[in-house]
Amino acid sequence: MLNIDAIHLREINLPLAHPFETSFGLTTSRRILLVELESEGLTAWGECVAGEHPYFSDETIDTAWIITESELAPRLLEADVERGGSCPDIFRQVRGHRMAKAALENAVWDLEAQVKRVSLADLLGGTRDVIPCGVSIGIQPSPAHLMDKIATELAAGYQRIKLKCKPGWDVKIFEAVRDRWPDITLSCDANSAYRMKDVEDIVDWDRFDLLMIEQPLWYDDFYFHSMLQKRLLTSICLDESIRNRRDALAAIDMESCRIINIKLGRVGGFSEAIAVHNAAEERAIPVWCGGMLETGIGRSHNIALSSLPNFSLPGDVSASSRYWEQDIIEPEVTVSDRGEITVPTTPGRGFEVQRDRIEALTVRRQTLHAKARVTA
Repeated sequence: MLNIDAIHLREINLPLAHPFETSFGLTTSRRILLVELESEGLTAWGECVAGEHPYFSDETIDTAWIITESELAPRLLEADVERGGSCPDIFRQVRGHRMAKAALENAVWDLEAQVKRVSLADLLGGTRDVIPCGVSIGIQPSPAHLMDKIATELAAGYQRIKLKCKPGWDVKIFEAVRDRWPDITLSCDANSAYRMKDVEDIVDWDRFDLLMIEQPLWYDDFYFHSMLQKRLLTSICLDESIRNRRDALAAIDMESCRIINIKLGRVGGFSEAIAVHNAAEERAIPVWCGGMLETGIGRSHNIALSSLPNFSLPGDVSASSRYWEQDIIEPEVTVSDRGEITVPTTPGRGFEVQRDRIEALTVRRQTLHAKARVTA
């Protein structure tokens, strides 16, 4: 049994090292909800990836804070928690709010790994010692800026370049990149920026030899993605549409995609992420781990998840320094010149938090305590 004594909620404000632009807009800093569990002398951490605005998801950091404080954390403190996989049942009465749930559930998995003295990757069933890494490059101020950015990331060893795109920042960009680097592994991510009127244009992207086209149409759609995939040689990858194992099965059966991006927050935590991974693996659909501008806490969880066997494509789990002047973990996440991250083998998530730095960045906090336990 995992006896959780207290749950600490913290909001930290952390500026990005470089602005990151997608079809949703420009991000220059992050408000981030961290959760810390205390349990019989151990501490475990989780990170909520909800953004400041309900653009990628209908959740925000503020909705996640309210739901965590008023619903999820009290349930967790009152429950008999046997393992990380207990959390979906504990939270079942609360519909939705998957990113808030994931922050707590992932911390419980971290705690369980520490109690059992195994790495988080081992506890999840990971089989990889190293994970292949790609990068996601946001929309840049100019094509020249983009070319410089790509050159930097390729020199650093990253195995796949993903370009954020939107109408007006797509075909000419793809042409320029392919002209300069005809052989690199290249993909694009639209974050639902296109509609069926754009289908003929998207079909033309086959000529760019892309690894995948990620979430080109509506964020909650399978049907029209299926229609589009039938027109394309290039694989569609679904991201926002896949909220759980049932969604993954529906998308695969409808032939809406040939690749799935698994994000821990989007699916509600490790339990559902493993279920999506397994469903895809059984149907020979490759998966990879997407990023949500996480700090090192969320990044360490992504590394552990990416050690599972069907994460066969380079994910967005890149180095801390790509996003932060200084991360909140030590050591920071680094990527080798071969474009790989070594999976930690020490108990738990494998990275220590910089508590002093977290305290300095904290702008809001709340602590919830368990009721006194009665022992026979």
